[in-house]
Amino acid sequence: MSPTEEDLAVIEEELSLHRLAVEDAVHDHQRPKLDRYDTHLFLAAYAVSLDENTGQLSKTEVKAFITGHALITVHGPQFDMDRVVARWDRDPALAKHGVAFLLWGLLDEIVDGYFDTVQQLDSAMESLEDALFDDRPRDKEVQRRSFEFRKSLVELRRVVLPMREVVNTVLRRDLDAIDPEMAPYFQDVYDHVLRATEWTESLRDLVSTILDTNLSIQSNRMNLIMKKVTSWAAIIAVPTAITGFFGQNLAFAGFGTAWGLWMSVVLIIGVSGLLYLGFKRRDWI
Repeated sequence: MSPTEEDLAVIEEELSLHRLAVEDAVHDHQRPKLDRYDTHLFLAAYAVSLDENTGQLSKTEVKAFITGHALITVHGPQFDMDRVVARWDRDPALAKHGVAFLLWGLLDEIVDGYFDTVQQLDSAMESLEDALFDDRPRDKEVQRRSFEFRKSLVELRRVVLPMREVVNTVLRRDLDAIDPEMAPYFQDVYDHVLRATEWTESLRDLVSTILDTNLSIQSNRMNLIMKKVTSWAAIIAVPTAITGFFGQNLAFAGFGTAWGLWMSVVLIIGVSGLLYLGFKRRDWI
């Protein structure tokens, strides 16, 4: 639980841990990796969770020293180690494989967390698509949440992508700390990492498509509004032009007569009506 370098000094000497591995264990922001030393392996990984209300991704660093006889985990209080212990308890028959079994349970729990997070993001994307085509425009909400999901997916990719190399390194046959009989279980974890990576990549493409589609919908909506405004402006221009013509202080056909007034009224109604019907037929109004 968030030990300091001094706290690890005791087990460093007892288990012959490498000094660089101990430094990596107490310093944050490590890249997911599996380093190999003469006496042990050092694992750095991230457990993730998603806040569905804000779309924000939370990451918790999990480090571990893997020796031939022990697995020592280093993590903060945000990581629920009880879930890992429960996973170990569900498969007691595999406990005979020792440290390999413990490492598999830890990696499997972390990778399953990736799947849960990606699934949450996928469900959130579906609701975002519904908002995209809502009859009531929700452009600001769609744009804001799209950027939130895009940021979370970028962070998730940085966590998930390197885990392929981590698990692939575990599968190497020359690691004495790993029981070969556990290889199929680690292969299953590796397959899950690949699926989580592919799913993350597809969601990144999807959120980019949603952003582009939202911009296109806004543009189409603006074009429709401009068509309607222009159509009504053209209709309103007819009575303006006609009344302006008949309002001249010059003699013209029908000047100062009742039939001239009625002619102007008929022209206003007739031309405006024709324009309205023409625009309506073209769905401009």
